[in-house]
Amino acid sequence: MIRRSLVIGPLAGAILAACSVLPDRPAVEQRRFPMSITRPPGGRRGRGRRTLLVRLMRWAPGLDVRGLRGLTPEGNETSDYYNEWTAPPSELAEDALRRWLTSAGLFSAILTPGTRATADLILEAELNQLRAEPSLGRARAGIAGVLLANASGGTRLLTQFAVEAQAPLSTTTSDAAAAAMTAALASALAMVEARLAPFA
Repeated sequence: MIRRSLVIGPLAGAILAACSVLPDRPAVEQRRFPMSITRPPGGRRGRGRRTLLVRLMRWAPGLDVRGLRGLTPEGNETSDYYNEWTAPPSELAEDALRRWLTSAGLFSAILTPGTRATADLILEAELNQLRAEPSLGRARAGIAGVLLANASGGTRLLTQFAVEAQAPLSTTTSDAAAAAMTAALASALAMVEARLAPFA
């Protein structure tokens, strides 16, 4: 018994010593950023008579991931694990689009998928870009879409568009990146409104 304990003692000490070699750096907590976009008052508000159905927004590869996206000086896209949106950017952009168009007042109603109401027009949109480009001092956002006329005989293409907007980015912090991307998306939504206005 004594001999066995003498063997186990040094072994246990070695295991404890190995377990104590852990990183002494503090754990990095994830930060989550909202995407708060409000349409500015005024502008091209109207009293639209047509209803618009906004279908679920599609997204380009990578834009269903919450991490803040960036572009390195070498041209590689990155996704920040520790700094992310409160929801996938495609979902946040879709919600912002609906609220923006509702505030614009171009249409009598903004409808959602699953509604029993009949839509006069149908908007299919895709978020195809939303990233910070610190080395270029900017953030970019892009939306593509098609507008369809909805009639008893089927749908008819009215117009298709692709808009891209930028916002200045002065620092490389995650707070600045999220704010710049939000500002760029707001500018892109204003462009979408302008493309839809002639058909309201």
